[in-house]
Amino acid sequence: MRYLHTQYSMLQYDIKSVKPDLKYFMEEVISMKKFLSLLLVLCMMLPIAALADDGITLGQVQYAAHGTKCFAVLTVVMQGDVIVAAHIDEYQFMAKDTSIGVPNSDAAFGESFPEGKVLASKRVNAEAYSANMAKAGSTVALDVNYDAIEAFVVGKTIAELEAFLNGKTAEEVVDAVTGCTLVDTLGYITGLVEAAKAAK
Repeated sequence: MRYLHTQYSMLQYDIKSVKPDLKYFMEEVISMKKFLSLLLVLCMMLPIAALADDGITLGQVQYAAHGTKCFAVLTVVMQGDVIVAAHIDEYQFMAKDTSIGVPNSDAAFGESFPEGKVLASKRVNAEAYSANMAKAGSTVALDVNYDAIEAFVVGKTIAELEAFLNGKTAEEVVDAVTGCTLVDTLGYITGLVEAAKAAK
């Protein structure tokens, strides 16, 4: 019995001695959680800081790149003076029954559209638009043409693109852009240059 009593007393002592250690452990866990939370916030902020340090800017213009019956929205992302991303889209009135209109085309915004027409994105309706181009002899889809022009300007500076365009005819510009057959390639590149100049 004395042995059992002694073992019980030692067990009580051990439990009491663990309590401070448990408290310390919990404090450490809480401190670690705070540290990890702070680390997570810092990790989320680093990309933003990196963008600022690398001089990332965005430029966008509305531009008459192709005739007088539509307009282009041309967007570029700049890193310093170099274009690192580009996007081309165009908008014009298209047949309402075969095209996907811009938002609110079926609401008050669309009430002023010409009868049977909707204002529509050529990229969104690239398949139908490209089918019409094919009837005129085009062998490259519209969005594929856009992509080729975008790829051409990426990695170049404004000065390089201006030097490239200088003195060239529309035909010469088309021939220089791999995978592109649009006769107004000159207009799209010129518009992207303007977007790059507008970047801030």
